[in-house]
Amino acid sequence: MNTTPQPDPRDRPARLTVGVVGAGRVGPALAASLQLAGHRPVAVSAVSDASRRRAEEMLPDVPVVPPAEVLELSELVLLTVPDDALPELVAGLAETGAVRPGQLLVHTSGRYGAKVLDPALRAGALPLALHPAMTFTGTPVDVQRLAGCSFGVTAPDELRLAAEALVIEMGGEPEWIAEENRPLYHAALALGANHLVTLVAQSLELLRTAGVGAPDRMLGPLLGAALDNALRSGDAALTGPVARGDAGTVAAHVAELREHAPGTVAGYLAMARATADRALAHGLLKPELAEPLLGVLAGPSDAAGGTPGDTT
Repeated sequence: MNTTPQPDPRDRPARLTVGVVGAGRVGPALAASLQLAGHRPVAVSAVSDASRRRAEEMLPDVPVVPPAEVLELSELVLLTVPDDALPELVAGLAETGAVRPGQLLVHTSGRYGAKVLDPALRAGALPLALHPAMTFTGTPVDVQRLAGCSFGVTAPDELRLAAEALVIEMGGEPEWIAEENRPLYHAALALGANHLVTLVAQSLELLRTAGVGAPDRMLGPLLGAALDNALRSGDAALTGPVARGDAGTVAAHVAELREHAPGTVAGYLAMARATADRALAHGLLKPELAEPLLGVLAGPSDAAGGTPGDTT
């Protein structure tokens, strides 16, 4: 055991005992990553059978205990619960006296900044918002994916160095997000990552319907190139019939979707309209071609059973 005096966590995190409240997909991965950096997971709370199995796999030999006991045992506590549950959890822990002065309290919600931890702050805790901009599987591969992952960081100025140091120790890259910008920051990530999964899943299903035997193999190189081009060039990377103004092709797409996958029509039309607007604004779509194209895209999205709320 290292008995060397450690720096104040306000300046740089020392080797800390780590607890996890909420053994979903995120918490155990972050705790395992902190363990690799020399910190010591000592307790985790888990309710469902799945979360208990996840905790056992990712944090073997770490006891599963109630949330209040996690805080009692830990110098650094990871609050990794769903966004909507976070305010009530924080308030409850503070009201019951579970929060200790000087305790680092970290939540991983993208939506909230540090202010959601104000009840704990009043109890003397050190509040940090560290949101990994990554999708998690709940398996050990998540620890590897944290290498180079950006974290949205929000904290009081006096804790900024401590917050950034923890992110770096997990292999991540800290990106400072102002408190008032957290909801917009999170919306941007959800728009890009969550909706991408829906789009890819729909594309896979349509390719299978069209008779493609290995749709994943077909889409992989195409989507990889499209993502790389978009990250490098933004709107200049737009291609395809909408950006070209091929109204007839787009009309054929809509007709096929209404026949074979009506639940995808609303999404196709919405994304095509957004693509047309961006292509027109950036000079990629010729104005004389935009009018007939937008006429096709203005058609009712609920034809043949497709409604804005449908999914495939």
